[in-house]
Amino acid sequence: MDFPRDFPRSRRSPRACPAAHGAGARRSRHPRFGRGPEGATSDSGRRTRGGTRPQGQRCPDLARFAGPERPLPIRKKGIDEGGKASMTKSWVSALTLSALAGGGALATAPAMADDVLQLGTVVVTATRRAEPVSNLASTIQIIPEDRIRDSAASSMTDLLTGNAIGFLSNWSPGQTSVNIRGGATDGQGRDYRSEVAVLINGRRAGTANLSKLSPDEVDHVEIIRGPASVAYGSQAMGGVINIITRDGRRVADGTGEGAIRAQGGSAGLIEGEAHYATAMDGTHLYAGGSIGRQGDYTTGSGRRELNTGWRRRGALLSMGQDFSDGLKLDVIARSDGVYDAGFRGSQWDTDNTDSRFNQSIDATLAGDAFGSRVNWALHSYAFHDADQLNWGSERLGSGAPGYDKDDSVRNLDAVGVHFTPTIAIDSATDLLTGLEFEYSKLRNSRVRAAMPGAANTQTAPYDNNENDSTYATFGELTRRFFDNSVIARAGIRYTFTDLSLRPTPNQPLMRTSDRSFDDLTYSTGLAWQALPRAKLRAGLASGFRAPTATELGANYVTVGGTQTLGNAGLSPESSRQYEVGVTLAPDHSFVDVALFRNVIKDRITTVPLPASRSQYVNSPGDAVVQGVEVQAEYDMAAALGWHDRLSLNGNGVWNFNMKDRGASPRLTGPYRTRLQRMYGYQAAAGVVYGQRSWDARVEGVLQGPMYYDTEETLLIPQGEPNSTYVHRKDPTWIFNVRANYRVLDKLKLFANVTNIFDINYHPQYIALDQTPCIGNRIASNGGCGNSLPGRRFLIGTEVSF
Repeated sequence: MDFPRDFPRSRRSPRACPAAHGAGARRSRHPRFGRGPEGATSDSGRRTRGGTRPQGQRCPDLARFAGPERPLPIRKKGIDEGGKASMTKSWVSALTLSALAGGGALATAPAMADDVLQLGTVVVTATRRAEPVSNLASTIQIIPEDRIRDSAASSMTDLLTGNAIGFLSNWSPGQTSVNIRGGATDGQGRDYRSEVAVLINGRRAGTANLSKLSPDEVDHVEIIRGPASVAYGSQAMGGVINIITRDGRRVADGTGEGAIRAQGGSAGLIEGEAHYATAMDGTHLYAGGSIGRQGDYTTGSGRRELNTGWRRRGALLSMGQDFSDGLKLDVIARSDGVYDAGFRGSQWDTDNTDSRFNQSIDATLAGDAFGSRVNWALHSYAFHDADQLNWGSERLGSGAPGYDKDDSVRNLDAVGVHFTPTIAIDSATDLLTGLEFEYSKLRNSRVRAAMPGAANTQTAPYDNNENDSTYATFGELTRRFFDNSVIARAGIRYTFTDLSLRPTPNQPLMRTSDRSFDDLTYSTGLAWQALPRAKLRAGLASGFRAPTATELGANYVTVGGTQTLGNAGLSPESSRQYEVGVTLAPDHSFVDVALFRNVIKDRITTVPLPASRSQYVNSPGDAVVQGVEVQAEYDMAAALGWHDRLSLNGNGVWNFNMKDRGASPRLTGPYRTRLQRMYGYQAAAGVVYGQRSWDARVEGVLQGPMYYDTEETLLIPQGEPNSTYVHRKDPTWIFNVRANYRVLDKLKLFANVTNIFDINYHPQYIALDQTPCIGNRIASNGGCGNSLPGRRFLIGTEVSF
């Protein structure tokens, strides 16, 4: 089995890689995020459940990921070298444990007869350095590599939806938005207009549209729930999604490993992926690539959903070099995208398509100074993000003739550098500091061709052209008390953004101008290990987002025919969150509960004006979200002393207060003041059972009630009583199953069935593709209603070497 490079790798037996452990191990560090604690002496005399490392298992690289004082127990899927069936630890324990943290799990812990995680064993990176989880006071959810590989997901949207990380809109195969704790990304995925930060390897991804990104070359995903602006700056108001890619440090020095995977399924799905990693004399190399396509799928109502096909391709190349003086260099180049993806939209168009891709290169140099009292990382990057929208609206929302062609191109380019030194002030106090700079350039174009009977006029793109320069500095102090049982931390960040509005096509009267915004954000937290298997935590954090040039000076017309105007008087958005939580770790199980309250002030939204116009404004009231989040696991096989694998896991959230105090007075219905495009509750639960050569996973995903004043044109009164009515979408359960069968040690067959009960549903659109359709066909551009795929099948094979 391929293990994720961070968590499971460090949970393997120290007997397998003795050179990586022991009293003489070097202080380790994470080359992207900074330094971690000392390498620990392993208890190599104790044997773990799985025995020594089976062939093909990777050894831990303690120079890449820091470990706390104790290595974790080993979990291996399949058969160990002695021929015994071993059990695989479900990752919800890791998720729950790291719920104390603000970042991803990186761990080592002592070999134990018990395979369930213990408190204080996980190391996380969301604070931009490797730390034990016991130090931190916020909540995280982790999606590990084995769960990614077992998923039928073709996009990051599919993957995150199946793990119930928040509301995902699934606008189209190539476009989505996400909401975590009330913070939402932009509907088109423009990260500069989002309240949830999407990162790749710890830096700004350049997009918040998770549908354009594939999980194929992803090692694991870390979701920070709640504001994290001290570490990650603007946009990190509702949370952070940090996508960690694979690299060559996943294998031990002097070894290599790879795999070729091919799969096919419903709707003409064909996908393939291949990768290879090797390491030799301190040089680590990784190369991987994927390609796939799918045609129009069939919905749960039995209809063929026209214009839902797509093509995907991506590639990643990584090189790492360890130098004799302790310096480490890592370079990663990648490209990922979705092409010719159908876009039906709210007018059910059957010929609109778009192509969206994201490319980047990162270089990270890490080292230490002053006898390892100062550990530092220098991370430089550049990215290019592009959206090519081949849209049109032959019929406007009013039914009037529209545009056969409405093509837009959006290009975002940026370069940046982060310098993050960590200073050990004394044995109980650490100071993390950071300096950041980023320069970005946004350029847009738009061309329209009218239908007969419509005026052949041009309009401005959806975004104004702009150049942005962002400067930031931050610091976070961590202090340990009472033999490390109490950890207190406090951080502060200052961000200054210079925004320059540049000449924009079809904006002849626009005046170029410069605006600047600055903001101070903070966080503080306390973690207390009250009992050996119980930990309490509390935290306070703030966040912010500055307005964009488009929000300040827009003047464009949407595909549906509505004119949108900017507002030069906009103020930045801000948020403040309070959180308390508890983690319990009895034998063979984990339970974590978090209670939070997040308040977003001055949210930038639009209000309608006369004559089919709207304008950006700051909301006159706060957006308030209060909720409870739970993550849990029970390793039933370990509790019963079985050699088979049997584990239960689940996570969920109940947002018991979702109040929009600035809701427009024009909205109607009993839910007019509910926050929109956000679940009232949601959950994911699963059970995994396996024996020597096979395993099966059954999962259920609950998509709870969602509230929305839809932009669709619906029939009145069949679809809605009036056009400003706030709908409540009923909750839906979706069940999926996955089975793996290892024919040979290096040959695996697998199969997935998603949406087993063939439910006809969509998380956001009110009008489903069914009979009768509640959509008003006066606004239709070929279809009526939108639905996600019904029951789908997938089969495939993987050869490893």
